[in-house]
Amino acid sequence: MLNALARLLLAAVWLLHWLPLGVQAALGRGLGVLLFQFGHQRRRLALRNVELCLTELDEAARVALVREHFKWLARSLLERALLWYASPERLKRLIHVEGDVHLAERSSRPVMWLVPHFLAVDVAGAATQLFQTKKVCNVYTVQSNAVLDAALRKGRGRFGLAEMFPRQQSGLPMVRAIKRGLPFFNPSDMDFGLRDAAFVPFFGHPAATLLAPSRLARSLDMIVQPVVAEILPGGQGWRVCFLPAWEGWPTDDPEADAAAMNRFIEAQIRLLPAQYLWVHKRFKTRPAGQPSLY
Repeated sequence: MLNALARLLLAAVWLLHWLPLGVQAALGRGLGVLLFQFGHQRRRLALRNVELCLTELDEAARVALVREHFKWLARSLLERALLWYASPERLKRLIHVEGDVHLAERSSRPVMWLVPHFLAVDVAGAATQLFQTKKVCNVYTVQSNAVLDAALRKGRGRFGLAEMFPRQQSGLPMVRAIKRGLPFFNPSDMDFGLRDAAFVPFFGHPAATLLAPSRLARSLDMIVQPVVAEILPGGQGWRVCFLPAWEGWPTDDPEADAAAMNRFIEAQIRLLPAQYLWVHKRFKTRPAGQPSLY
């Protein structure tokens, strides 16, 4: 039954990709109004995250921000249709790339793309395959539904330039891929628990933050280049910014590096607050003895 529903959902997604992006955008924003109105649990979660992180906002401003966030969120969900099914030529017209997208192609050292979880993160993944020629490796979370999991892997890897490794399995195959010279697409700013993580500040609160980006970059002598993706209004498409590579990162202190990474993400969020993934429980893991923030 669940697989049949998943196939129906994917058929609807396939049909959506024929629509102009402007029409998809309008549908997405309308759906976002409904999600904000009726998605009580996710709305409360987003409001709590914004309350914890953007303390300068009063209640009315927080509600307005989260209402806008849900419109962008719904857009990002519907726009999977384009990312998974539209022609590469159409996507290249819609994805506006800024910065040095070719760094990994010419670098003698492996490159880590550090990609915060803005709602267009999958657009950034597509851009790394459409606008440069080097094969990419990344990690993904295996979905509980086999049909959706297969669709996700096929959609993200459909350009033939991606090697994907399940997050739930050993990281050794991915390390071998990086050693072969593949750049690593790394969205690492979520709460994955305390395995290879430490509590470092995120907007002033202790947040379980992965130490693996620092350790991996140091052990493999990687260049770390941040990438930030944005959904543009209406039918304008998306902007993907390949920012200058970090200097002096990583250091020999993974916790200090994790804190520096969080400060960078905080700064990016303040530039684009409505499009960060506020519906994720970023503070789910708590230090021993401290109560849940949710």
